[in-house]
This record gives sequence, structure tokens and C-alpha cells, in this order.
Amino acid sequence: MKFKIGYRTTKTAIGTAAAIMIAQFFNLNYFPSAGILTILCVQNSKKKSLQSASARFFACLLAIVFSLIFFEGITYHPIVIGLMLLLFIPTTVMLKINEGVVTSSVIILHIYSEQNVTAGIVLNEIALIVIGIGTALVVNLYMPSLDTKLKQYQKEIEQNFRKIFEEIVAYLRTSESQWVGKEITETARLIEEAKSLAFRDVENHFLRTENYYYHYFKTREKQFEIIERVLPLVTSIESVVEQRYMIADFLEELSLCIHPGNTAQLFLIKLRQLQEEFKGASLPQTRGEFEARAQLYQLMREIEQYLIIKKSLKVE
Repeated sequence: MKFKIGYRTTKTAIGTAAAIMIAQFFNLNYFPSAGILTILCVQNSKKKSLQSASARFFACLLAIVFSLIFFEGITYHPIVIGLMLLLFIPTTVMLKINEGVVTSSVIILHIYSEQNVTAGIVLNEIALIVIGIGTALVVNLYMPSLDTKLKQYQKEIEQNFRKIFEEIVAYLRTSESQWVGKEITETARLIEEAKSLAFRDVENHFLRTENYYYHYFKTREKQFEIIERVLPLVTSIESVVEQRYMIADFLEELSLCIHPGNTAQLFLIKLRQLQEEFKGASLPQTRGEFEARAQLYQLMREIEQYLIIKKSLKVE
């Protein structure tokens, strides 16, 4: 594995140093803890960072309240810390802020070390929380554009789609194939990675719930499911009938138009014309011919669904 410094690592390093310097400038006790808060709150998307910061902030405030009740109400003893956590952790889970348990535990231990809860100590801890979390939110405002990576995924997936269609066309024409099918597993992996990246891009925009790329990769995923169904159907066609070559010609033309643009309506019209030609053909003379034409008809139905799915994609 090669050594790599990513943008999140860089932001974490800068943010941590800045938080500690700010806390130290204000002469806060336990000032390095501001850096710990920053490390924990820097996430790989703006929405995740905001959610993490919010959970940790309220968990820390809750920890101060619990410390006041347990330490001042009972005593400063390690057993009391255990008893407090026994109730504190389920409370954070109930309030859906359990992500802040580790951070708030640091606050609890600060107060335990002081052996006292005063206004000054509480203000010191709140200042650490605000500086640590605030710094993380500031550095996380910068998120590099993912468009280049998303377009690369788009390009690779479309190339694989074309290759798969070319192999289907070749088999329909010759009933032979030397294809090992590596594009199948590769495409499945690319689609999953691309969806994950596109979803992260959505989370980097607070007012956006979905974007073009995420919808695009979801569309390709549905189409790929159809392709996976089509492959065994194609290889099961044994008899050589005229309709095989007609569909092969159609799929060859379709393979040349696999791109982000939406030409699905045009191909749906052509496919329905092809279906009408099938209906107008003479009846099959043998059982093998009948089965082959039935399978080819099923293939056309699958391709029709493939095109209908693509038709729903809005062009960027």
C-alpha cells in the first residue's frame, strides 16, 4: 500500500493545530483537548461533519450536567465514574447523541481531575468544546469537487456496457465467444463505488438531497441488473433463425449510443418496429425455431425495460 496524504488528513492536521493554538492563547486548562475534539469532528462530508459536531456538542453539555449531579451529589471516586457512565451512555443512545460518548468522557475526566464543579471550570470546558468543534466545522467547509472522479466512473461504466453489448452481438451472430466476462464483475464494483462517491457529493451540499450523478449511477445499476438477466438468456438460444441477426443489428446500433445523453425514446421506437416485424414473420416450422424465437422475443422485452429505465434519466 502506497503512502498517501489525503485532503481529510490535511484538514485534520491543520484544524487540530489551530484548535490547540486558539485554546492555548486563551489560557484554557486542558487546551490539548480542543485538538482531540477537532480530530473527532472532521468527517468526509459536510453533512456528516455537522451531524458529528452537533452530537458531540450536546453530549458534552450533558456530561457537564451529569458530572455536577454525580460528583457533587455523591462524591469524587472512580466507582462514581463507572456508575455515571452506566446511566450516561444509555441516555446518549436514547437522545441519539451517542457519537459524542468518547468526547464527553474527556470532559467528565477533566471535571473529576479538578475535584470540583465551579462556574470557571464549566466555562473552561464549554470553551474547549466550542473551539474544538468550531474549528472542525470551519476546516470542513472546504470540500474538493468530486466531478472529475464521478465522470471517470461514468466513462468506465459506459465502456464496459459497450463491451458487454458487443459480446452479446458477436454471440448472436456466430454462436461462439471467447469472452471471459471480466467486465461483469468490474462493472458491479464500479457502480457500487460510484454510488458511494455520488452520495458523498450529495452530503457536501446542505440543501441538496439528490444529484444528477447519483441518479445516473442508480439508473445504470438497474440497467446492469437487466444485462445480468440477459446474458444467460442469450447463451441459451441454440437455433439459428433470421431474427437473431435482426436483434444483433439493433443491439450493435444501441451499443454505439451508450453515453450520458438520452436517446432511449428513439431506440424504443425502433425496437417496437422490430417487434412488429417479428409478428409479421411466418410461423416457426420446427420446435427449435419456435423456442429460439420465443427466447428472442423475451430478449426484446428485457431490452425494452432497459430502454425505459434509461428514458427516466434526466440529461444534465
